[in-house]
Amino acid sequence: MESWEKFLEEREQARLIRRLSPSEERRPGIVVREGKEFVDFSSNDYLGLSSHPAVVAAARDALERYGVGAGASRLMSGSLSIHHELEEEIAAFKGTERALVFNSGYHANIGIVPALFGRHDLVVADVLSHASQLDGALLSRAKLIRFRHNDPEHLLVLLDKYRDKFRKCLVMTESVFSMDGDLAPLRDLLEICRRRRCLLMVDEAHATGVFGAKGKGRVEAEGLAGEVDLVMGTFSKALGGFGAYLAASRVIVEFLVNSARSFIYSTALPAAVIAANLAALRLCLAGETRGGELLRRSSELREKLREMGWTVGGDSQIVPVMIGESGRAVALSDSLAGRGFLVLPVRPPTVPEGSARLRFSVTTAHANSQINGLLYAISAA
Repeated sequence: MESWEKFLEEREQARLIRRLSPSEERRPGIVVREGKEFVDFSSNDYLGLSSHPAVVAAARDALERYGVGAGASRLMSGSLSIHHELEEEIAAFKGTERALVFNSGYHANIGIVPALFGRHDLVVADVLSHASQLDGALLSRAKLIRFRHNDPEHLLVLLDKYRDKFRKCLVMTESVFSMDGDLAPLRDLLEICRRRRCLLMVDEAHATGVFGAKGKGRVEAEGLAGEVDLVMGTFSKALGGFGAYLAASRVIVEFLVNSARSFIYSTALPAAVIAANLAALRLCLAGETRGGELLRRSSELREKLREMGWTVGGDSQIVPVMIGESGRAVALSDSLAGRGFLVLPVRPPTVPEGSARLRFSVTTAHANSQINGLLYAISAA
């Protein structure tokens, strides 16, 4: 108990403490906390699909038909026809033979990697890969090494040094990095993987729905559909729903059904969630989402912030403003909240020491007046 209390005290003093703040209401671009309305720039609901009428109606219809829960795991009696329908459409969407739905992005990453790789294998991850990717590697008991962020040459150096000492090798990256908003050099990474007998796993969580033709993601946008070995993503960002998927070959998917512990030992996602995911996916395919417009507006915000003198990163709908010191990031976030804008600080250990930031998530729900208001609030902070 004393060590836990000391931990919390140290976090508090370093301005790194985290607390949960309830919202009484949320809708695309807006949250209400303690009766006050905030413009929400911390949401991943990039396309506002969480409240799209077609998505809500699909969830409601499935709720009436199937009830609240799936009742069992997929390998028992919980595998409904609607789960298989979603997997078939995700496979077509991503250009692969098969797909498998997981209960969350974390479930996917901690299930896929340990199932496919073990103590005689090597995992090489971008140093800024998501925590769930790294946790999956650690659970696999494979040798984990990390290459410099978005640096294919460093990856090649590490593979030349380590690859031949191990049986199988996995290279992991995000296609759009969740905290930096920048883009992985997917084609270069894939070429290196082919030359060094490695499998490539790409996390498309923040790319699905936004990048590529009809929101198919950066793998498709780079002309690599069907070539990347493991394409993982989520329904909980731009698609507005919940859960995750892996798009891969038939052999890999069937192997995971028989070996991925986070899949085997979890109750299936409710049909209402699956139906909502299907509806959002079909909206993308129908061309009714606005990923291109979202990226253009994000670019405009990025440039205006730079003109104001801020250090800004990213090449996507994620616009990080680099602050550095955690206390300063918290103070700036509080100042913006006082002006009606919710922009939460991202601090260590989520990001490296000395790189605390405000992470602005632009969505299609944000009006130009709200973005302009945010810029004015920052200039006055």
